Amino acid sequence: MTTYHPLISQERLTALRRLFHRHAETGMAEFWTTARIADELEGIGLSPQLGEAASRREALMGVPDEETLRKARQRAESEGASLHWLERMNGMTGLFVDIRPDLPAHTVLRFDIDAVDVEESESDSHLPYKEGFASLHKGICHACGHDGHIALGLGLACELARLRGNLAHNVRLLFQPGEEGCRGARAMAEAGLLKGARHMVAAHIGMRADCDHSLVCGAKGFLATTKFDVTFTGRAAHAGAEPHKGANSLLAAASAALNMHALPRHGEGDSRVTVGTLTAGSGRNTIPAQARMKCETRGAATAVNEYMFKHCRAIIEHTAAMYGQKCEITVMGGSDGADSDDALIRLIRKTAGTVPWFRPELVRDSAPGFGSDDACVHMAAVQHEGGNAAYLMLGSDLAAGHHSPDFDFHESVLLPSVELLTRLVLALDER
Repeated sequence: MTTYHPLISQERLTALRRLFHRHAETGMAEFWTTARIADELEGIGLSPQLGEAASRREALMGVPDEETLRKARQRAESEGASLHWLERMNGMTGLFVDIRPDLPAHTVLRFDIDAVDVEESESDSHLPYKEGFASLHKGICHACGHDGHIALGLGLACELARLRGNLAHNVRLLFQPGEEGCRGARAMAEAGLLKGARHMVAAHIGMRADCDHSLVCGAKGFLATTKFDVTFTGRAAHAGAEPHKGANSLLAAASAALNMHALPRHGEGDSRVTVGTLTAGSGRNTIPAQARMKCETRGAATAVNEYMFKHCRAIIEHTAAMYGQKCEITVMGGSDGADSDDALIRLIRKTAGTVPWFRPELVRDSAPGFGSDDACVHMAAVQHEGGNAAYLMLGSDLAAGHHSPDFDFHESVLLPSVELLTRLVLALDER
């Protein structure tokens, strides 16, 4: 096995994490983030690939409207993002980089880069606020640890760049946009970035590994999911004088919501349906002429989720007909279900034994997936072609739960995690 000792420092990884934390951007609009990652990669002699090279435009989901994207790019420029990279993005965020571009991809690792729509805490007990690296952007912050994931990806790139002469295969690092809402992975997969890969690894700080020195070697039981928006369009009318001339969109949406939640569950695994928002109407005395819902289905397997979404679609369409509505269903995101492979779990456990920070009594082979994650799209793509995949959970004490305004993790997890991932890549390269 290649002799390896990490050279990147804890201080450097902490500085990277805090830099990206400060410039938090939401999914599919991570212009500053993508440009800065590209700067960092180019600075260590690598060649990041952006835009159409990194994602298939037609497969993107949940992309913000043009005005939102224009403002996000403009803000990125004002914060110093390189015009060179912004132009190469051509409106699409995220990128990938090959350590050995002269060879086909053999091992692929995914690092998500987006923040969430959460107002960050301004409490003195919240480290980012106390230390002056809280988000610059109101209502957006890294409340899920993806800023740490970017630091891990860049740290791994640094380590592998200096070791590339020892690699017999190419290692591809994906810096994926739009994980929240499961929007960005499929476009990268459909761009062919997983084609031919034998191993795929994703990692997340915290989740089921919620204490320092712990590790989950491979999550299992991630739920497949479909995120979708629904618009009912009816006809307005005076509620007192001419109610018979209206077509009530609010009633249509309410009926659809109740019937979706009444769907019989699937006998071959857990299933979920949620109508998260329902907005309708314009006034007390007007028949509502439009209603909008934000919904999702989930299933223990891709087929279970497809069953739920198929039946939700049927309910929506038939309800629209019953209430004299036009309806539009727009898929905003989605992911497959996936399990980590046992063979890779065993290798990760063995590798963790060479990194003293991870305590053997706190290392678990597996734990349930934390809802859904679109890294499962990448995992399933590799597994479908006979490769293996795993989703690690890297342990840290957490200040608050994921997506909470007070969320924070211990930065001490960064360096040992880079060492673990580097050693894992080297072990896979020798297989």
